[in-house]
Amino acid sequence: MLNFPLHFLLMVVSLPIVMAMPEPSGDWELPSIDPFSPPPYMRIDEPERSFSPIGDNMTEPSAGALEAYCLMLQQSPGSIAPDQVPWFCRCTQCQTIKGPKGDRGDLGPTGSPGSPGRRGLTGFRGPPGFVGRQGVKGQKGDEGEKGHQGPQGLMGPKGERGFKGAKGEQGLDGRPGDQGPKGDDGVCIETCESSQGLPGPVGVPGPVGPRGPSGSAGVMGPKGMKGDMGDMGRPGVPGSVGEKGELGPQGECNCTDGIDGVKGQKGDRGDKGEEGKMGPEGQTGPQGAKGNMGDMGMMGRPGPCMPSIQSAFAAGLTSSYPPPNAPVVFTHIHYNVQGSYDPSKGIYTAPINGTYLFSYHLTVYERVLKVGLFLNFKPLVKTTDTKVLGTTSQQIIVHMARGDRVWIQVKDNVTNGMFAGSESSSTFSGFLLHPDTCDMPLLRGPMPTSAPTEDMYSWGD
Repeated sequence: MLNFPLHFLLMVVSLPIVMAMPEPSGDWELPSIDPFSPPPYMRIDEPERSFSPIGDNMTEPSAGALEAYCLMLQQSPGSIAPDQVPWFCRCTQCQTIKGPKGDRGDLGPTGSPGSPGRRGLTGFRGPPGFVGRQGVKGQKGDEGEKGHQGPQGLMGPKGERGFKGAKGEQGLDGRPGDQGPKGDDGVCIETCESSQGLPGPVGVPGPVGPRGPSGSAGVMGPKGMKGDMGDMGRPGVPGSVGEKGELGPQGECNCTDGIDGVKGQKGDRGDKGEEGKMGPEGQTGPQGAKGNMGDMGMMGRPGPCMPSIQSAFAAGLTSSYPPPNAPVVFTHIHYNVQGSYDPSKGIYTAPINGTYLFSYHLTVYERVLKVGLFLNFKPLVKTTDTKVLGTTSQQIIVHMARGDRVWIQVKDNVTNGMFAGSESSSTFSGFLLHPDTCDMPLLRGPMPTSAPTEDMYSWGD
């Protein structure tokens, strides 16, 4: 009974759709369409699913009519092929009946990366990091100057009372007291008889009295007898020679010639007289015979230019931490054939005008080392090394004139860390690269002869 009104209602709703559809021809077939894509004339972006007009006989059905028609096809007794179902009755467009959830599809291709987003805001400040390990202990710095004396501090609080000390030892006996006054005389009763008492103890000797005044001189006694002769004393020191007396006046001789007297002693030699005038030039004497050849003299110093001369030296240090304000003395000689280096003073003297090369290689240990190479009291190069254990070196080429001096010098007693030992060496060396030619009068001059004094050595600040 209820089926009749339902079928009637479906017929009424679907009548406009059937009338709107064109009459198919005899050979008409349902076009095959993709069940998963809408037709090209559908505007699926609009909520009403409206058709686009293709012919004059097309009408626009309502949404309820389409849903009712699709429901009728689903409830029809005969099965309909999927490709025969209209596109608006597919499950993707159904809103009334919801089908079961399908299987998960395959993962689609990776999309293109999107554009970079805006820079984010600065984050909050992070927590502080862990405290790092303690660094290696630095080297000892230079000794600083003594600071000014600070103000006197405040007086501290009074301390607590100390413990009672132990009993001291017995002191020395004091001096005896003064003698007391004499007592009163005793009174004897008439019946008493005096008796001799016992003698008292010997009293303490009294102090020595003051010295009395000198007595008057007594009468001179008789002269005594002559004493025995004493021993002979030591001979005295000879006196100094007296000054020569003035010449006396010549005496008068009123005598006749007598017999010659005895020959007197030879007198002292008189003073040298004044030089007399030069006499007239004498005649030239005959030429003498040729003398014998003399002995060969000592070899003189080389001249300022001498291409054949050679000079080189190399010396090592034997005493660590040399003193300042003086050349460092390298006493161990490795090479010094020409003798231009003085191992007792640590100074090299240029024997000729020319170009020289000097170098030093030093071991540094425990102290800072500030060392310099000096030419005639002026620093050429200086080196500072702060290593606790290490080496330092320097090399320089310089032009020198004959007699110029070169040495090595440290700054002070704090920065003299030059070391020498059995497993480490410190050396100073140099040699002549080439002498000047005789056609070059550059810096040619006499060799200086004045020796330097200690107050002339300075660091050259």
